[in-house]
Amino acid sequence: MFSGIIETLAPVTLAAPSGGSLEIELESGWRDLSLGESIAVNGVCLTVTRFDETGRARFFISPESLVRTTLGRLAAGDKANLERAVTLDTRLSGHLVQGHVDGLARLVERVEADGAWRHVFLLPAALGRYCVEKGSIALNGISLTINGLEDREDGVAVLVTIIPHTWNHTNLHALATGDDLNVEVDVMAKYVERLCLPYLRP
Repeated sequence: MFSGIIETLAPVTLAAPSGGSLEIELESGWRDLSLGESIAVNGVCLTVTRFDETGRARFFISPESLVRTTLGRLAAGDKANLERAVTLDTRLSGHLVQGHVDGLARLVERVEADGAWRHVFLLPAALGRYCVEKGSIALNGISLTINGLEDREDGVAVLVTIIPHTWNHTNLHALATGDDLNVEVDVMAKYVERLCLPYLRP
């Protein structure tokens, strides 16, 4: 479990395809890693399969994760958002994030205004129904507040504002209009929908 508060922006040093899978290596900078621990990489919960004393860590990415996320597009020289799993005494500065990506969002608009950056991301309608104004969403693993929503023919437009700290300490600044990123909607909304289904069916 994660909170959506990015801890470091890590360079990718290796992205090696193997059959239908992928192995990546990142310079996390964390010298106290443990074999098998979970780390969110661009919002995707991955397992540390190898590491060294400098904090260089390797991860195996399954075909399922490659289909559902943008991790297959990582290349050496890219930078990825990293967050270690929360502990019971962690401050929950963001929101509850599982690292289980629901799908992809696309950046369709970016405007700089008053020292911040206004972003509009387009989500599939099937995911947009879990979004509410002033609710939470995780984009590339970053816990963000939804400022507004607009239903469109091709999906749901989600408006978020990126403050300078988030801009400088995550990889959102590297995105160009038209780029995709990983999205995880608020898991609480999905649980509520599931629990209400028996009462909504005729």
